[in-house]
Amino acid sequence: MAGTMRVTFWGVRGSYPVPGPDTVQFGGNTPCVEIEVNGHTIILDAGTGIVRLGNDLLRRAKERGGPVRATLLFSHMHHDHTQGFPFFTPAYVGTSILNIFGPRVFERDLEETLAHSMLPPSFPISLGEMNSLKFMRNMTETDILLFDPNQDTVTVKNFYHDQIDDDPDVVQIRAMRSYAHPEGVFIYRVQWQGKSVVYATDTEGYVNTDQRLAAFANQTDLLIHDAQYSEAHYLGHSGFNATQGWGHSTPQMACAVAKAAQAKQLVLFHHEPRYSDAMIHELEQAAQAIFANTTAAYEGLSIEI
Repeated sequence: MAGTMRVTFWGVRGSYPVPGPDTVQFGGNTPCVEIEVNGHTIILDAGTGIVRLGNDLLRRAKERGGPVRATLLFSHMHHDHTQGFPFFTPAYVGTSILNIFGPRVFERDLEETLAHSMLPPSFPISLGEMNSLKFMRNMTETDILLFDPNQDTVTVKNFYHDQIDDDPDVVQIRAMRSYAHPEGVFIYRVQWQGKSVVYATDTEGYVNTDQRLAAFANQTDLLIHDAQYSEAHYLGHSGFNATQGWGHSTPQMACAVAKAAQAKQLVLFHHEPRYSDAMIHELEQAAQAIFANTTAAYEGLSIEI
């Protein structure tokens, strides 16, 4: 939609998908978030939520009479953030054009890591057998992605060494590497016409808040933040094993970042798969008592900025 950024949640659970009657309200698919901005489609992570998104992208492409064009950004390559990609239907369509960015893992390029996740016996079709036109590149903290309104291509520049045209009509994406998750994770900031969305999944809080993340998310319109565990769970109470150091936050940690960043809105994300809808609703209410403009992500949630 002209003049707005539309953020849609297709998968909001962490770890593994959980279909069933106790997850109907918030949904059971693993992470996938879509941002529609200035004619571009940006996809954040490829958990099982990307399966339904892929089918919807094909429907939209058919209605407008053109191919699927999208940019996919991986925060990291853990299974719950990649497991939907082999079932992403547009990747098999020859007319589709996909720009794919993500981190290197143990000195392996993104393409190698993604291809390895689809090798037999894990999956019968290889990455190379997907017929779409795919441009894959490693992402670094010094990169900035530029989406020109008059072009379908994505330009990659070095934030510190290249001249960056500060045109507000150009969508910009920057990444911050967080070490508050095993093997690290990329946090993304998508910005256009003074509006911004920060996607901070799979990150754990620090004493006195994650100040690097708060600075990166400074005055963002929408902060999507990991909030997988309740405080009791995180500390090993209420029958759960302690999860300190596992790389995931509590709603209270997410609220602390939102406050420090002066974010306008907070969405709690990457819900624990063992939590029922009722439990997530309780966590949402507890967070709202700390940071009023808080929503627990659910499949189908659409936010316009």
